[in-house]
Amino acid sequence: MSTRTISVQQAEGQLLELLRLVEQGVDVVLAYGDQLKVRLVPVEPRPRGRVFGQYQGQIRTSEDFDEPLPDEFWLGSHP
Repeated sequence: MSTRTISVQQAEGQLLELLRLVEQGVDVVLAYGDQLKVRLVPVEPRPRGRVFGQYQGQIRTSEDFDEPLPDEFWLGSHP
């Protein structure tokens, strides 16, 4: 990845060009005087949120789902 350092004063008139460079993978760093101040990075797209009801009718819960488990389960013994 290449890096391009540009002064804040130069960046004021070149924002669209700098955005295009960042989208192409160029590391753009803004400097104020001889100090590096800011790195421009692309924003990652947000993952799609959950959709309520997306699996409606596809998932089933048994009638005894919330009943206590038998002692055999906890003791490791099998009938």
